[in-house]
Amino acid sequence: MNTLYFGDNLEILRDKIPSDSVDLIYLDPPFKSGKDYNIIFEPELGKVKGATAQIKTFEDTWSWGEEAEREFQGLITGSITNEKPNQRIIDLIKAMRSYLNESSIMAYLTMMAPRLIEMKRVLKETGSIYLHCDPTASHYLKLVMDAIFGIRFFQNEIVWRYRRWPSKQSNFQRMHDVIFRYTKGVDWTWHQLYEELSPSSLKQWKGKRRVDIVSESGARHSEIGEEESPGVPMSDVWEISQITAPWKEYLGYPTQKPEFLLERIIRSSSNEGDLVLDPFCGCGTTIAVAERERRRWIGVDITYLAIDIIKKRLEKNGIEEGVNFIIDGEPTDLYSAGKLAAQKPFQFQVWCISKLNGTPSQTKSGDEGVDGIINFIDLTKQNKAGTGIISVKGTQSVNPGMVRDLKGAMKSKNADFGILITLIESTQGMKIEAVKDGYFEHRNNKIPRIQLLTVEDLFKKPIPIILPSDILEPYKKPDINKNNQKKLFN
Repeated sequence: MNTLYFGDNLEILRDKIPSDSVDLIYLDPPFKSGKDYNIIFEPELGKVKGATAQIKTFEDTWSWGEEAEREFQGLITGSITNEKPNQRIIDLIKAMRSYLNESSIMAYLTMMAPRLIEMKRVLKETGSIYLHCDPTASHYLKLVMDAIFGIRFFQNEIVWRYRRWPSKQSNFQRMHDVIFRYTKGVDWTWHQLYEELSPSSLKQWKGKRRVDIVSESGARHSEIGEEESPGVPMSDVWEISQITAPWKEYLGYPTQKPEFLLERIIRSSSNEGDLVLDPFCGCGTTIAVAERERRRWIGVDITYLAIDIIKKRLEKNGIEEGVNFIIDGEPTDLYSAGKLAAQKPFQFQVWCISKLNGTPSQTKSGDEGVDGIINFIDLTKQNKAGTGIISVKGTQSVNPGMVRDLKGAMKSKNADFGILITLIESTQGMKIEAVKDGYFEHRNNKIPRIQLLTVEDLFKKPIPIILPSDILEPYKKPDINKNNQKKLFN
């Protein structure tokens, strides 16, 4: 079944994806740009003010440290990949370290190399891989790809040209990315794509195929044929606009790529029913296009935020979890949730908040004690919007002070209600402290000002919580015509 994997793509590739099983790989890894990328959650309902939030999705910054050193040693010794790396890539990585030393770009390349080795292993002999990058590291990545896949299997350097708002600088404006295309074998899947004929060609050939005629003397000339011309075989320069608001597919994801770009790649290098892999799947453009083009797919991302975005993106188009795809790696019980809390506290917070359709806080440390926000419509307020806040505690100890802290955050944020999610059961003192704040009324419904949930509650259907009707989801405009009494988790 189609699968979204939550986790490190090196581990997923190595441990869960068989050799020679994937028909097409597209990857858009971090570019080593030195930037921090934020996703913007902006409600589609224009009247709601103050409901826009940001969260840092990933830091595209790299530095040499213990992890980079471990991956370097594992790459050289062949201990972190299924198959021992060939000597070309080992020699190249050693030479690069001699030249680049323990720099940030060396840390980036040390991260990329073993993952590309695993991608080659899982790719079929008829398969292609498209590596999306920019000038920051493209020249280094080209060498790494040559060493892993072989120079003879390099097929294209595709230039994706786009337009964006120019900036004044003493330089030419950078308006393109690069996509390297390699194949694993000599006989690869290929479907020729075409561009429109130029006006001069249309005038000369009247939209028909050109037919080459050879006379008895051996002279050649061209004539207009009977068949319609499909156009000009597509070049390696693609002019496709970037994704910006108010495009229908725009999600606010900072590195989101246009579906039209992935459509070209998938249509040219795979067949219906083939398996497409995106090991850095981000907001899921590859997944969305593969689904639409009737391909099977695998997506991998190390942030739960990305997994949740893709899940919502698919469900918005009628693609259901458990029916059309599964998520592998997210918590499925209290034990696995506890492991996530211990190993990746921030991802644990994002997972908890996603279960309530909340928007995660902008920072990993929370915003003044607020880990997530729930926005909803409240026509009694001047700005027509209400706010709930979520606090997540992944520790093995709890106390009434956590409830008092939540109350303080509610006061600071002028929130209507607060939800405290804890890994273990709340104490009696916490429950007594929670009920002191009473209720607030929303459309004739009484909603507790403070509600306590355990992580175990998040696995229940419905989740035992009372929320305002018409909850505002980050990616979906609420239907305010539905029954005001509907429950979010029915």
